[in-house]
Parts: sequence; structure tokens; C-alpha cells
Amino acid sequence: MGAGGERGRQWRVGIAVGNGWFLSRRKMELSSGKLARFADGSAVVQLGDTAVMVTAVSKTKPSTSQFMPLVVDYRQKAAAAGRIPTNYLRRELGTTDKEILTSRVIDRSIRPLFPVGYFYDTQILCNLLAVDGVNDPDILAINGASAALALSDIPWNGPIGAVRVGLIDGETVINPTRKQMSSSILNLVVAGAPQNQVVMLEATAENILQQDFCHAIKVGVKHTQHIIQGIQQLVKEQGVVKRTVQKLFVAPEEIVECISRDEAINKIRLETEEQLKEKFPEAEPYEIMESFNVVSKDIFRNLILNEYRRCDGRDLTSLRDIKCEVNMFKMLHGSALFQRGQTQVLCTVTFDSIESSVKSDLISTAVRYVYLYGFLSFPPYATNEIGKVTGVNRRELGHGALAERALKPIIPQDFPFTIRVTSEVLESNGSSSMASACGGSLALMDAGVPVSSAVAGVAVGLVTKYSPEKGDLEDYRLLTDILGIEDYYGDMDFKMAGTNKGITALQVDLKLPGIPIKVVMEAIQQAAKREILQIMNQTLAKPRPNRKENGPVVETIHVPLSKRLRFIGPGAYNLKKLQAQTGVTLSQLDEETYSVFAPTPSAMHEAREFIREICKDDQEVNLEFGAVYTATITEIRDSGVMIKLYPNMTPVLLHNSQLDQRKIKHPSALGLEVGQEIQVKYFGRDPTDGRMRLSRKILQSPATTVLKTLTDKNSIVMGGSVPQSSTSSQ
Repeated sequence: MGAGGERGRQWRVGIAVGNGWFLSRRKMELSSGKLARFADGSAVVQLGDTAVMVTAVSKTKPSTSQFMPLVVDYRQKAAAAGRIPTNYLRRELGTTDKEILTSRVIDRSIRPLFPVGYFYDTQILCNLLAVDGVNDPDILAINGASAALALSDIPWNGPIGAVRVGLIDGETVINPTRKQMSSSILNLVVAGAPQNQVVMLEATAENILQQDFCHAIKVGVKHTQHIIQGIQQLVKEQGVVKRTVQKLFVAPEEIVECISRDEAINKIRLETEEQLKEKFPEAEPYEIMESFNVVSKDIFRNLILNEYRRCDGRDLTSLRDIKCEVNMFKMLHGSALFQRGQTQVLCTVTFDSIESSVKSDLISTAVRYVYLYGFLSFPPYATNEIGKVTGVNRRELGHGALAERALKPIIPQDFPFTIRVTSEVLESNGSSSMASACGGSLALMDAGVPVSSAVAGVAVGLVTKYSPEKGDLEDYRLLTDILGIEDYYGDMDFKMAGTNKGITALQVDLKLPGIPIKVVMEAIQQAAKREILQIMNQTLAKPRPNRKENGPVVETIHVPLSKRLRFIGPGAYNLKKLQAQTGVTLSQLDEETYSVFAPTPSAMHEAREFIREICKDDQEVNLEFGAVYTATITEIRDSGVMIKLYPNMTPVLLHNSQLDQRKIKHPSALGLEVGQEIQVKYFGRDPTDGRMRLSRKILQSPATTVLKTLTDKNSIVMGGSVPQSSTSSQ
């Protein structure tokens, strides 16, 4: 029976999290036994006013899959934040990038702790109950998944605990609030197992020093132990008994012993499998295949552990051959080709307007300015396969997000464009995400982005002699720049990127239930960033001083309030037409200043001509406050007369109330006609809409007036300078 073992009874435990004074004010509360009691396991985790419910369900009959069929779904609900979705249907639609990336983090945290050969369909669902906009729910979801599995009867070697570590003003902060994270130079998620073991790491850092990064990992692992103890207390109180598994899909020892070392090396897999089928006719196809894999894996790992040899002849710390090229295509804003061994990526850089960087999060009620977007495409031909090419899958999204996190810290905050880095994986045998970080760094410098430093990344692998009985590592070897087969047969995929100075991104995936912190520290030390950076610098050592001639252009345009209506047009017709015809993007900076983004210089030239065309007959004249001018009547209306002070002026209305001292209902009462010249007095412009304030009535008083002549003219000004307003005297 699952989390609701005793219907109606609820188990609850509070866990102190945080540093210093946070210990007494912020508690993570775990509870079970009240909600979703039909699930095999259910837990509610709450921090502040943010609460997440996680359920775990696993079938009792094995699946036909030849791997662990685990599905993790993290879904954000607008109702949890007290909001209504703004789409037409007013409901949540497809999964967002945030949901997919969080689901991947949860999956990577709990998957290593399932028993080997447990091929039973298992689903973890994370449901947001309430979000306060202060505490992020993703960390709660990881701990909720751990609690739900630990409190269920599903076989699982947990629990684990997870915390977020920030670095603010040189101090590490555990589970910082959203506001605190805005000033943190580190965003580190640590998932730990009992006895201070590391299960999963994911980090984004603003080029922090290696020693500070290592210290943050140690502090994070220490605080995960409090959460683990709290979950273990719940398990003890509930008296959880794990189910007896019908069958674990492992290779039979008699078949494994039948496969000799020579056969595993010298014969093709299919030939070996045919021989085994003849010798073991009752064996299932999976047992034959898995037996072959066990022998191949054992040979592969023993070469590394005992002889310090890798399958491609390199030693444990050597890099594969690296080749770099930049400026691949002149029409692109920036491009680079990065090749490391049999991994090849083509990275391109595209600029867009700064307005496209604003992204709002409906759930966390946060507005973020994302100046760099990273996208990774992994077509099937990259691994000599045939497959359906559809939208971005979870793997591509996760690898692209990792490369984006690696590059974002080196982008200057005042760069006038939003940047999109696209990585096309052309060949893959090794870490494509770290190759994308290297190629993306070169492409940024090729595009003339003034990055603070170049970024390089590499994947480090791990091969161990693990004792399941003791739960300890008897021996291990770390491998620099791993191949695809070394990732497949190894125990860890440790991706780290950074500059010569420090670290910008980290992602660690394990196949073991946990590894000591010491191994993590050694992997950080062994990542050969500096060697890769030296090779990259031979191709392009620093950013180009100027962007390419066909790159985008940004200019400002000054539009006086009196001309704004004509510039925009009725219903913003002129702006829409300008954007449709020229491809430029306009955004208003203040009342009289607009920013114009053009994708090419020719588009900016077209925009200038368009603006001059719509404003050519609307010249503005510097008028003196209190002066009297001669106006020409262009139209008679019921409410007044339309007049012009100069030929190219847009007619303005002189209302009936300003025509005469007497009250009139129609201008014809005064005998006014079209084409007639009258004298009016100028009283400046309305501060709200910029319209001229003119009066004929005031001139009928005995006060003396001076007639002024119109001279200086200026129009809407496009460019960097803004015209100075003329002084007026009364």
C-alpha cells in the first residue's frame, strides 16, 4: 500500500533550512497521508507559502522496455499563483521550457537510485498547489519526489535531499528567495544521498573561482542531510515495507560465463548472439543481449581500471584533436565550426532588438531580461541514424539550456541587442553541449560581441569498481573528454564550462546511487578548460572590434508631442506599415523618443525614407509664446474653423469659443470663409497631447499686440541627437 497506508492519518515533519537567522524563520515541511492516497506514494512539501504535491506510481507487472521506463512530469498551474492563463482557452496548454528542464532535473536526481534491472513503468507527477512568488517550487519538487518514493512500496534506494545554494556578497545562502537570487552570482542545485554522497549537480555561475564553487558544493551536500533525515523519520513513523519485485532484468550468470573474452572483442554482436541462442534456446532475447553487454562493459571498464587504457588509445587525461574555424558564412552575424574528435558543431549568432529579451513568468510572477538565447539542434544524421525531425525534444532543450548557461555570464549587460546562439550538431560522439559552449564562444567573438572572456567546456567521465553491499567505491578512474561509448559504459557524465578565471556552468549526471565529494572535487580539477582555451585562442583570441557590415542597426528618433499623432497614424497605421514594409522594430523610450531596430543597414535606410515621406508636409516652426500670427482658414466646421499658420502645417481646430468674445454656435455667424486670413495669438501647447493653444477672441481686447513672422523650421529628427527645445518669451 502506498502513502495512504492508514487512511485518514497524516504524517508531518518540519526541516530547518537556510543559514543564520533563516533557521528559525524558514522551515521546509514534509507531510503525507492526507492527499492522493490511491497513489503508491504521495508527499506534500511546503516552504513559506509555496507548496508542491508529488505522487509516485509504479506498475507491478514488468514492461517490455529494455531500460528503466521512468516518466517525470513537473507541471505549473496558474491557479497556484492566483492567476488565470491569458491564452484564448484560459487554460494551461503545452509544456513550457521551464517545466521540461525541471522535470529533467528531478529525473536525474532519482533515477540512479532505482535497483538495477527494475524495468517497471513508473511515473512521478509534481503538482503545484500554491506559489508565493518568493520560494521557487523546483527544489520542493525534487524533495517531494524523494519523499513520495521513500514513503511508497516502490523499490528505491533513497531517500535523497536537494537544496539550492546561492553566493551573495561572498556568503553561501541555502534555498535563497527569488529576490535574493537576483543578486546571487551562483545558482547551484545539489542533490545528495546519505553519508554526504553526491547524486546530482546543476549550476550556473558568473565566472566564480573554483575554490568558492567547491565550497558551495560542500555546504549544499551538508544541508541535504537534514532533509534526508526528515524523510527517514517519516518512513520510520509510517512503517513502510517495500514490495517484492516479480523479476529484475539482469543477465544470467551462466550465459555471461559462456561468453569468452576473445568472442567479445573479435566477433560481431549478431554472430555472438546467434551462437548463444543455439546454446540457450530457452533464454529470452533480452537476456542474450544483456549478457553480451555485461561482458563488453566489463572488458571495457577493466582496461581503464587495470591498464589505464582507453578504447581510442588515449591516456586518462588527454583531449581529442580540436579544430576551430570562424566566419563560415559572410551573411551571418557570427559563426564558428568547432570539431573535437568525432563531435562537430556549427554555431551561429543572430542579433535582435533588446525588447525581445523580456520574458515574464506567470507562475513565479517574475519578469526576466534574457539577453542570450541558446538553441541546440540534434538531427538524426549526426549519429548515422534515420529519424523523424520534429520540434525540440527534451534532450535538445536540456543541452541547449546548458550551453546557454555557460555563455550567459560573459555577455555584457549593456549590449544593445538580444543574442540568439544556435548550435547545429553535425557529428556526435561525445558531449555536444560542451562543444556547443566552445563553438558558441567563438561565434560570439566572431560577431563582435565584447565578451569578457572566452568560454570552453569539457565532459569528464568516471569508471568505478563499486561494491553494492558496502555502498562504497573500491576504486575509480576519471576520464577527460569522454566518448559516447565511455558515457554509455561509464558511471558519470560530468560537464563543466568556464573561463580561464572561473566556472560558468556545471551539470553532473550519475548512474550510481551517489559518489563522495572527493571525486567531484577531483573531476573539477581534471576538467581541462585551459588547454581547450589555448587551442581556441589560436583561431580567434579576442572579439572582433566591429560588428559585420550587414549586421543590425539601432537608432533613436525624436518625435515632438505635436507630431506624435501624425507619426503613429490612426490606429498606429503608420507604425504597422513601417514595420511590415521595412522589417524594423520600434519601441518607445520616453514621451518623445523612439528606438528603431533594423536587421540590416539597408532596412534602416528604407525606414528613414519612409519616415521622411510621411512627415515631409508637416514641418514644425518655432513659435513664440504670446505672439500674434496670421492664420489661413482651410475648412469651416460646426465646432470651429480649421486653420494653418504656414503652408506645410497640418490644420488645427480653432474652436468657436476662441473665435469671438460673443458666444456663437457656428463660424458663419462671424462671416468667416475658407481662404480668409485671420490673426490669432499663440499660448503654447497642451501638455497632455501637444496640440496648439490658439485664440482669436483674446485679440479683441484693447491690449496691444506684436505681429510675428515665421522663420526657423525643423522636422522630426532621426539619429542619435535630440533637438533642443526653443526658448519662448511672453
